[in-house]
Amino acid sequence: MICHGQWIPILMMVAVHFGFATVNVFLKKIIDKGLNHLVIVAYRQSISVVFLAPIVYFRERKNRPKLTIHILCQLFFSALIGLTLTQYFFLRGLEYTSATFLCAFLNTVPVITFLLALPFGLEKVNVNGLAGKTKVLGTVVCVGGAVLLTLYKGKLISNPHLQATNYNVTSHAKMMISSKKTQRWIIGSIFLIVGCTTWSSWFLMQARIGKRFPCQYSSTTIISFFGAIQSAILSLIIERNLPGWILKGKLETIGVIYCGMVGSGLCYVGMSWCVKKRGPVFTSAFSPLTQIVVSIFDFSVLRERIYLGSALGSILVIIGMYILLWGKSKEIEEFDQLKQGQAAQQDERCDAASHVIPITSNLTSS
Repeated sequence: MICHGQWIPILMMVAVHFGFATVNVFLKKIIDKGLNHLVIVAYRQSISVVFLAPIVYFRERKNRPKLTIHILCQLFFSALIGLTLTQYFFLRGLEYTSATFLCAFLNTVPVITFLLALPFGLEKVNVNGLAGKTKVLGTVVCVGGAVLLTLYKGKLISNPHLQATNYNVTSHAKMMISSKKTQRWIIGSIFLIVGCTTWSSWFLMQARIGKRFPCQYSSTTIISFFGAIQSAILSLIIERNLPGWILKGKLETIGVIYCGMVGSGLCYVGMSWCVKKRGPVFTSAFSPLTQIVVSIFDFSVLRERIYLGSALGSILVIIGMYILLWGKSKEIEEFDQLKQGQAAQQDERCDAASHVIPITSNLTSS
């Protein structure tokens, strides 16, 4: 029975990241059809609100603290940074690259969050200790992988028959096509870097909001509501294309509904449950699983090309992320051991104090 209980969080995280992978594949297909990025975000967040509202009502209606104007303002800006802008930049990056490439960049989020937390004192690094050195090493390796992903494309290592057909094209045409693809690759990488940075900033904002408003489901529902409104307004301001809001065909309709229910609904509920059961380090450790599943879909379904630079950069990013997470877990262990040692010393002092003979009490009684 114990073993069964230990397997449930693992199976849950496998299901969650399989869900995230299918969401990314759906988004790539929808974007290729020409649907507006902000329209996708607006529909996705609207569906998320409808899906999460019943859960909020039954789980948090009795113990939810009062919503103040200050908390609502924080949630509004949290939605702007973490949902509207982040998803917009991710979708723009996905338009120029691939779902596998997007997932590779998502693995840099823990490292970027760590770097952004340093100036605010939310993270500390003791370079003299093993945990501090490990975190620095993981950060350097992960950043190096991200740079490799952006600047080096390399040879084609998947779908070699596509490369063979290129020999029929003139050398001048091949150079033009290669230059254009490299330019799109770099533009997409820039969008993804900005998206990862805004998402990392959102984690820091949510950590502060969570202390004042600790209801996760209510917070997510309100943020999704704000995100849907913000995306709709920005879409109308930027493009002013009302016909662009009409979903054309089964793929766009099913894809948007699926992304809202699974990507912003079920997967979030599953991750929140795993964080409570096994902690954030355990949950973060499964992040590369999304990239593995997406790579399989990219290769077999979408027929996307996989390049040497993407493979090498992804490996470095994943290794760096795991080194950083290991250093973080080691730091938590050292902190817990220090607290236990201090508590033991305090108990010893209390025991010593209890054995002192109350002289004044004996003198007054005699």
